[in-house]
Amino acid sequence: MNYVLKDIPVRTLKPRSSGLTMAMDKGLSIREVEDFIDSSSDFVDIVKLGWATSYVTKNLHKKIELYQDNGIPVYLGGTLFEAFIVRNQFDDYRRVLEKYDLKFAEVSDGSITLDHQTKCDYITTLAKEVTVLSEVGSKDAAKIIPPYKWIEQMQQELDAGAWKVIGEAREGGNVGLFRDSGEVRQGLVEEILTKIPEEKIIWEAPQKEQQVWFIKLLGANVNLGNISPNEMIPLETIRLGLRGDTFDHFLNGNHQ
Repeated sequence: MNYVLKDIPVRTLKPRSSGLTMAMDKGLSIREVEDFIDSSSDFVDIVKLGWATSYVTKNLHKKIELYQDNGIPVYLGGTLFEAFIVRNQFDDYRRVLEKYDLKFAEVSDGSITLDHQTKCDYITTLAKEVTVLSEVGSKDAAKIIPPYKWIEQMQQELDAGAWKVIGEAREGGNVGLFRDSGEVRQGLVEEILTKIPEEKIIWEAPQKEQQVWFIKLLGANVNLGNISPNEMIPLETIRLGLRGDTFDHFLNGNHQ
C-alpha cells in the first residue's frame, strides 16, 4: 500500500481461497481490459465473462489470454452453459473450454429447468477437466427457493465436485439472495451459513449496499462476486474500512 495506517484488517493474498473478488466483464474491449489489469489486478481473483457475452465478444481469444497472462483466471457465464445444455450440446461446450484453454467453468440452472441430480452429474464430469463453480438460485424473481433447498443443493453440488458455490443475484442484484428492491434476504443468508462453510460460498453482490452488508457480517475476507470492473478499488476500500460505509467497523482491531 502507499502509506501506513493502523487498524487495517488483514487481507488474504493472491492466490487466495477466501477473500475472493470475482469481477464481471460484460464486454470490455481489449484496451479496457489492459487498463483494468493495470489498475486492479492486485484485487481481482477471477473474471466471469457475463452470461453469454463471450458468444458475441470480439477478439475473445486475445481477451482471455490477456487476463490469463496476468494471472487472472477467466470463466464463461453460467447462462452460456445453460444455452448449450438446453440445445443438447454439452460436448460442444466442453470443446469450447478446451479451445480457449479455460481452466474454470460455471454450472448453473438459473434460466432452465434441470433435474438436480443431472446438474450434479455435469459438475462431476466437468470437475475431472476444470475447476467448477456452481451457481444456486433462480433468475426468476417470482421463484422463491426455501432456505433448506439452498442448503441441500449447495452441499450436494460441493459433494459433486464444485470448488465454490455461488449465491445467485444476477448482474443487477435483485433476485435470488436479494429481494427485488436489492435488500438482502438476511434470514436466508444466515440459515445457509449454519450448514455451508462461508469460505465455500461466493456471494454475488453487485450493489455497494450488498457488499457492505456481507463485509459487516463476515469480515474483510468474504468472497464476493459480480463486481463491476470500475468498482474493484472502491470495494477494496470497503473491505479495509476506508470508506464511510465501514469506516468504524474495523477500528481498534474489531471484526478482523
